[in-house]
Amino acid sequence: MKSSSLSNNTLGVCYNKGKLLQKIRRRQDVEELKKRVGHEAVKYVESNMTVGLGTGSTAYWFIDELGRRLKEGTLTNIQAVPTSNRSKEQAKELGIPLVELDQVDHIDVLVDGADECTLKHFEGIKGGGGALLHEKIVAQNSRQIIWILDESKIVKELGAFPLPIEVIPFGSWRLFKKLEQAGFHPAFRMQSDDSLFITDSGNYIIDLHLKSIPYPPQLAHELKSAVGIVEHGLFLNYADIVLVGRSNGNVQTFKKES
Repeated sequence: MKSSSLSNNTLGVCYNKGKLLQKIRRRQDVEELKKRVGHEAVKYVESNMTVGLGTGSTAYWFIDELGRRLKEGTLTNIQAVPTSNRSKEQAKELGIPLVELDQVDHIDVLVDGADECTLKHFEGIKGGGGALLHEKIVAQNSRQIIWILDESKIVKELGAFPLPIEVIPFGSWRLFKKLEQAGFHPAFRMQSDDSLFITDSGNYIIDLHLKSIPYPPQLAHELKSAVGIVEHGLFLNYADIVLVGRSNGNVQTFKKES
């Protein structure tokens, strides 16, 4: 009996270890996709450009490669506008020259990620990294917008990923209750120490767990008209090009129909 019990325990440990290794490999594979598509996006950057630096795990690899190209001299006279403090710090470490948005007339190209994206209409949810307000402001001042994604972010309909909204702290609990009553299933975004997540502009983020968004423009209008909501994470008709890293190692390019 003891021998059988030990054997079962050993099998259980091996099974769990195998599952853990599979999970680690999947994460490594996804990270490799993000790296590949992030590096691919640098091809859209030319010397003498003002570049918008997105925020998130895929944008990280774009910034990383941009810094490398500047260091080796294949790109010169680049200045960049970051969309978050996180991207700003990474760019500083890599020696990428930074400017404030108000110091430039326009941004030539913005490269950013997305949490979900439909390829039919290029509708997206952004803000998983908490920078949706700054990302949208920079996007509205960019001549060309490129989204970089791994294939897991491509969906037929938005909504499985929680939709973030940035709200001012004053009256945020009352706003939360209204969102709850409207059936939006809201949740304040928290940090690892259980304190409220604070954006770079000093606001809170409420994530809406909607599961599906059949009519994104209608919801965007509804959220935009609510007092206390600074911005929402629906990015509709923003991206010009979407680069998608596929599991076969290829990067697919999708362009907005003119």
